[in-house]
Amino acid sequence: MDIQERLLDVDDLWELGLDPAYSDRYIELIDGELIEMPQPGRRHGLLAAEIVFYLRLFTRTRELGEITIESGYYSADDRHTLLGPDVAFLSYDRLPQPPTDKWVSVMPDLAIEIRSPSDSLADIRRKAQVYLRNGTTIVWIVLPDQQGVEVWRQVEGSPPASEFFGVGDKLSGEDILPGFELDISLLFPPERN
Repeated sequence: MDIQERLLDVDDLWELGLDPAYSDRYIELIDGELIEMPQPGRRHGLLAAEIVFYLRLFTRTRELGEITIESGYYSADDRHTLLGPDVAFLSYDRLPQPPTDKWVSVMPDLAIEIRSPSDSLADIRRKAQVYLRNGTTIVWIVLPDQQGVEVWRQVEGSPPASEFFGVGDKLSGEDILPGFELDISLLFPPERN
């Protein structure tokens, strides 16, 4: 008789998070596989704060949706994948009701991942494709060492594609945040001594 391993789902991960042995770990789930990551570092946190600042400045009076930091998102169609984008935007139109303290049961419209020294570029690009496959419209991969951002989109009938934007370019909110622009140089100011 073959013994099959059971794939973990979001409920399993929630229960695991309640276990004191896992209380200080940062864990995601991709296709039923646990992915453990170290706590983000200083530069990562500074970049996340800057991005949230500019997104919040734009959305504050426009009543467009919610911005979160490191909150868990999953697709109701794929309960074996839970991702915690560094920053995310979800429009009020897509926000599940009623609100819950648990993870959000829909992927964000915009997911932003900031590459840490512990992230391989292949792994973070794979994660971008997982977001897109599960309902996210745009993924920004912030690449601090390159002082730029890869913007990933899913074009209907084609595989996911990316475009690189560097200092001197502007990120657009496209149809998700109409009118939003972010000058990438604002994310990468000259280093202080």
